[in-house]
Amino acid sequence: MSNTTPAIVVHGVDDVRYEDIELPEPAPNEVVLRIRYGGICGSDIHYWKHGAAGESVLREPMVLGHEVVGTVERTAADGSGPAAGTAVAVHPARRDEASERFPADRPNLSPGVRYLGSAARLPHTAGAFAERVVLPASMLRILPDGLDLRTAAIAEPAAVAWHAVGRAGELRGKSVLVIGSGPIGALCVAVAKRAGAAEIIATDLHEMPLDIATAVGATRVLQATDTEGIAVADADVVIESSGSVRGLFSAVRGATRGGRVVMVGLIPSGEQHALLSLAITRELELVGSFRFHNEIEDVLEALGDRSLDVAPVVTHVLPATAAVRALQIAADASSSGKVLLDFGA
Repeated sequence: MSNTTPAIVVHGVDDVRYEDIELPEPAPNEVVLRIRYGGICGSDIHYWKHGAAGESVLREPMVLGHEVVGTVERTAADGSGPAAGTAVAVHPARRDEASERFPADRPNLSPGVRYLGSAARLPHTAGAFAERVVLPASMLRILPDGLDLRTAAIAEPAAVAWHAVGRAGELRGKSVLVIGSGPIGALCVAVAKRAGAAEIIATDLHEMPLDIATAVGATRVLQATDTEGIAVADADVVIESSGSVRGLFSAVRGATRGGRVVMVGLIPSGEQHALLSLAITRELELVGSFRFHNEIEDVLEALGDRSLDVAPVVTHVLPATAAVRALQIAADASSSGKVLLDFGA
């Protein structure tokens, strides 16, 4: 087996290269995974455009990517992983020991977690946008029978949405307002529909995301600039997925008295203005939602039994060799949803 593999590496702002990298020798509990599809996330775009994703600043070249699926090429020597030829999705979190406190049942909040394709630490945690990667067998999730790799490629972001909807509580028969209908917002719509929400209103600045939101279950859509329409939404639950302060304003205004606002969109770091007086007088619950724990397993099951329809969210599939073009397309929220990279059979 060759000890190199082609990969998508970010070297700095506007500097992404498709180049060969060294493939490490697997530890006994690690597999060699041949990647088939990788979904471009907002963090990948930020590393490419800004050299940072939030407070994670790029300080050395790093392989991008954490939304990946593929087939086991070489199984773990200790027998802990799936057999060669098994189709799997990847849970991108590697759980290290942490000295700081976090809830035992919510390891996604552990400060010791390493995420694939993250510059949060130095050395950075390499991502999985490569033809072959070496990963712990514990990060793999076997696909249900009949679930193809292309459909499964949406599992990681769908798990983020599943976690956010879970943070909202019981949705059956309730009204839901989703602020921002990019890939995560649209997936929140799809998951909320599966959870039995009676009404789902989706907002966005652009027509294409609203069309996608409608296709996956929104009963009504609003332009993000329609402040009056949003203010009278009177939703039991609001999911803020735009990651903007204005989006959070809209979320608070659109929530019914005693409602819950789930904040899944990552607001820029630092001090921000907020409509706290309105949140107080309406007794709103403002709830954070960060990544996910084991929800990816629920997502894969729901994709497998077709109770979760996310096909309209994927709008483009490009070869991995066209990574820069794929990033450009994914960065244009007005004309794309989820963009997948195809690393070949």
